[in-house]
Amino acid sequence: MNRRRTPVLVCGVVGAAVVALDGTVLTVAQPALQRDLHADVGQVQWTSTGYLVAVASLLVFAGRLGDRHGHHRVFAAGALGFAAASAGVALAPGIGAVIALRVLQGVCGALLQPATLGMLRTAFPPDRLATPIAVRTAAIGLAAAAGPLVGGALVSSYGWRSVFLLSVPPTLAIGLLALAVRGPVPRTREAEAPRRAAPGLAALDPVGALLLAVALGLLVHGLVEAARPGGAGSGALACAGAAVAGIALARHERRAAHPLLPPELLGSVPVVAGVAALLAASAALFGSLFVVTYFLQDVQRLDPLTCALRFLPLALLMVLGAPLCPLLQRRFGPRRTATAGAALLALGVLLLSRLDATAGAVSVGGCSALLGAGFATLMVTATSVVVHRAPEAHAGVAGGLQQTAMNVGPALGVATATLLLTLVPDGGFVPAEGAALPALAVIAVLALPAALALPGAARRGTRPEPAPPRPGRRSCVRS
Repeated sequence: MNRRRTPVLVCGVVGAAVVALDGTVLTVAQPALQRDLHADVGQVQWTSTGYLVAVASLLVFAGRLGDRHGHHRVFAAGALGFAAASAGVALAPGIGAVIALRVLQGVCGALLQPATLGMLRTAFPPDRLATPIAVRTAAIGLAAAAGPLVGGALVSSYGWRSVFLLSVPPTLAIGLLALAVRGPVPRTREAEAPRRAAPGLAALDPVGALLLAVALGLLVHGLVEAARPGGAGSGALACAGAAVAGIALARHERRAAHPLLPPELLGSVPVVAGVAALLAASAALFGSLFVVTYFLQDVQRLDPLTCALRFLPLALLMVLGAPLCPLLQRRFGPRRTATAGAALLALGVLLLSRLDATAGAVSVGGCSALLGAGFATLMVTATSVVVHRAPEAHAGVAGGLQQTAMNVGPALGVATATLLLTLVPDGGFVPAEGAALPALAVIAVLALPAALALPGAARRGTRPEPAPPRPGRRSCVRS
C-alpha cells in the first residue's frame, strides 16, 4: 500500500467507525441526559430524530459536493465540523441546544460518510476496492458492538457529556489528516468536461438537491414518527409528503441539464441492485434487533449487559467475517457471495421468529451469529459493487446512495416492527406469538432477488472487466 492510500484508508475507516460508535453510545446516554436537563421523552427523541433527518436528507448532495470539489476537502469539513458539534453538545446548557447541535452533527455526518467511500474509490483500483471496504465494515461492526459497553462505562463514571467528548479527538485528527493528504488529480481532460460545461451552482442541481432533501427528510421523519406510540397519523402524513416530493424530484431530474442523480448510476443494474439489497438487509436486521431487545429485556427480564452479550456473536461475525468477503468475491463472484449473505440473514431472522418465551442464550446467540455473518457478507459485497460500478466522477453520489440506504433501512425496519407490535392483536414481544419478525423475515428475503442481480464471477482466462466509462464518453452500462 503506497503512502497516499494509507492515510485515505485510515480516514475512511476511522470516520465510519466514529459515526457508528456515536449512534450506539448515545442510546445508553439518553436516560441520564433526560434527567440532567429535565427534558421530556419527546425532546430526547429529537436528539436522535434530528440527527437522522439531517443525515438522510443530505447524503447524496454531500456526495455530489465531493465529486465536484474533492472528497478530501468535504471529508475534512465534515470531520472537523463533527468534532466541533460534539464538543458543543458536551457543553450544551439545555435540551434545545443539544437538539440544535445534534442536527448540526447530522449535517457534518452527511458530509463525512459518503466521502469515506468516495476517497476509497479514487485511491484504490477497482479490483482492490473490496479489501478496504471490508476493513471499513469490520470497524463499523466493532464500533457498534463496543458502543453500549463504552457508553455505559463513561456515563456511569463521568456522566452523559463524556460520550460526546469521546468523538472529538479522533474526528479532529482525521479531519486534519485529510487536509494534509493531497486529493487525486483528474487523469484526463475528459474527466473535467462536465465541470467546465456546468460551472457554478447549476452543476450541483440545487433544485434537485432540495427536493431530494425534503423527500428523504420527510420519509425518515415519517418512519420515526410511525414508530412512536400515537404517531401513526403524523407519520403517514409525513410519508405522503415524501411521496409527493419524490414525484416532483423524478419530474425535475428528467428535465435537468445536470441532474443530481446521474443517469449513469440510475441506469446501472448493479448499482441499483446493490442499494436495494442494502436497504432490505438493514431494515430486516435493525428491525429484528429492536424486537428481540424488547423480548429479552421485557419478557425474559434480562439486564442490558446480559442482553448485549446475547448479541455478541453478531458483532464478532461482522468483525471476523468482513475481511473474508474479498476472498469469497474473487472465488465465487459478487452475485453468489451476496446471495449467500442474504440467505444467511433471512434464515437468521426466520429462526428468531420461532423463538418462544423459554429461548436460551444458545438459541439467541446462534441466530445473532447468522445475522452477523449474513449482513457482513452482503454489506461488504453490495457496497463494493455500488462503489466499483459507479464512474469515478460520480463516486461521491454512489457513496451517498449507499449511505442513504443504510440510514433509511433501519428506520423502515424499526417502524415496521413497531406498527406490527402495536396494531396487530398478536403482535407481542414473544417472537413466536407475534407478527413483527415474520414480516421482517419477508423483508430480508427481498434482498435475495437484489443480490441475484449483482454481477457474476469473471470467467477464467478472460480479461478483467473494464472500468466504468468516464464522463464525456458515451456510456454503455453492463449488468
